[in-house]
Amino acid sequence: MKIDNAVKDYLFSLSAEGKAQHTIISYSHDLDLYKCFLHEKGIDDPAKVNDIIIDEFVNKLNKKYASSSSARIKTAIRNFHRFLSFKYDMKDPTVNLSVSKREKRLPIYATVDEIEKLMCIFNDEIPQDLFDHAILESIYGMGLRISECCSLKTNQVNLSDGFVKILGKGNKERLIPIPTKTRNVMDAYFRTVRSLWLKKNTNQFFINHLGKPIYSEYVEKMLRNSIIKAGIDKHITPHKLRHSYATHLLSGGADLRVIQELLGHSDISTTEIYTHVDEDRIRETYRKAHPLANERGLNKNGK
Repeated sequence: MKIDNAVKDYLFSLSAEGKAQHTIISYSHDLDLYKCFLHEKGIDDPAKVNDIIIDEFVNKLNKKYASSSSARIKTAIRNFHRFLSFKYDMKDPTVNLSVSKREKRLPIYATVDEIEKLMCIFNDEIPQDLFDHAILESIYGMGLRISECCSLKTNQVNLSDGFVKILGKGNKERLIPIPTKTRNVMDAYFRTVRSLWLKKNTNQFFINHLGKPIYSEYVEKMLRNSIIKAGIDKHITPHKLRHSYATHLLSGGADLRVIQELLGHSDISTTEIYTHVDEDRIRETYRKAHPLANERGLNKNGK
């Protein structure tokens, strides 16, 4: 079988399985790189590829591409050969090919000082400012996803008792306490601005000056402008305000399982990425508690 025909057959199978178009395009691009390499080696039949050829291709990848790109291409090659092995009983030369998982990137987040600078730019005497302030306080103060904020209903918000009821991904319900400062801003918005802008009966908690629901595009643009106005030199998005919420909770001593529940993560491993911020607190606790780390304790000579 010619390599070109084998690739076409594989891509067709992906389409038949209902794979997303962008996934198929990505695989096609990666397999084009692989085909070029094999043509340079004078190989036109995938059945003639062995583990030595695969190792040579991987070494070339590692020299030319970042680890994440290299991992993606190796995955495409491995899945391609597995398909040929299953459908045509070809020997799979990638059985020993290891594709390391991509390293999780630590989330970008705003510091407590940066959050304070951001929230201080709003003049709550001005309806539009109070409206924008309440939106950002809701996202940061309760760690809401932008979609959860935009779709928030009045019957989900209990300002008197200080909690919101969120129906998140997978219809998973969670109760989130509202911090005092956030509650004060939300309450001021609800009593004054929302009442002023309300055109007809609606259960949307956040409505704009036309009495209509807000959308993520508005929140993203408003936050970008607010970050610039606050003089913060960091790319902070609504989702990174959610990261900031989780990071500050963990840094303040909150249990990881509690943070998982507040964020609505189904898997604790998703929440564990925030543990990087706990390193400073661990070092400080060690410095205070361990005699070897305390200047009043043992010196380097053990005296």
